[in-house]
Amino acid sequence: MNLKKRHQHKNQPILEWHGKHVWLIGASTGIGAALAQQLLARGAKLILSSRHIDQLATLAEQYPQQAWLLPLDITDIAAFEQANQQVRATFPAIDVVIFMAGAYTAMRAWELDYAGLDKLMDVNLRAPMQASARLIPSLLQQGSGTLVFVASVAGYRGLPKAAGYGPTKAALINFAEALYLDLVPRGLSVYVVNPGFVATPMTAKNDFDMPALITPEAAAQAIFKGLGKSHFEIHFPRRFTCWLKILRILPYRLYFWLILRFVKA
Repeated sequence: MNLKKRHQHKNQPILEWHGKHVWLIGASTGIGAALAQQLLARGAKLILSSRHIDQLATLAEQYPQQAWLLPLDITDIAAFEQANQQVRATFPAIDVVIFMAGAYTAMRAWELDYAGLDKLMDVNLRAPMQASARLIPSLLQQGSGTLVFVASVAGYRGLPKAAGYGPTKAALINFAEALYLDLVPRGLSVYVVNPGFVATPMTAKNDFDMPALITPEAAAQAIFKGLGKSHFEIHFPRRFTCWLKILRILPYRLYFWLILRFVKA
């Protein structure tokens, strides 16, 4: 009996995407755009949301029976509520919701500013939390569904130039952990995705060498592979993220010494 109960308390992997209804929020560029392309190629039915919906028009034209464009600024919670009602009225059920939208600004301690911090908090943390509050009741009612939160390895520990970005991703990881504990025993699945460096318009702002940089297409493939398993965290590329996981468990004294020695301050 205990073995059966333990088996129930984990994610249900997605092994077949054909016919799945997926709401991809933040689909216009980078990993989101690559993920949308691969989802459609696998036969999923997509609701593609972004502030820049025009960038998805070509994709929708290629897959007219599978892709539905839904303009959305996820930080506008009233607009999200309206979009959620549209989705619910159009589709019988939503199988997967992927929170891909994100904002990034490199920020040192002496560069902290209220407006910049507020934007990072809005896009990276408040929006997915508030959207989840509106999605979870209906997912529980339908008795199934998967929530996927795209965070970052920058949320593992404090890093130079991430004084604003890193804390929002750390909080998002914590939020996803809490949802997993509450929702997985009730039949839902919750995943957190922690990418390393991916070649996107967001990382193009960086003025430093990015180790183990991968393409958005490779990142999308890693996400698919991870969603096919029951593990809570999907992280990649492992040749980089596994080292960060080791740093994550070091005592502060050793961690600070290593970062200050090897990372340009």
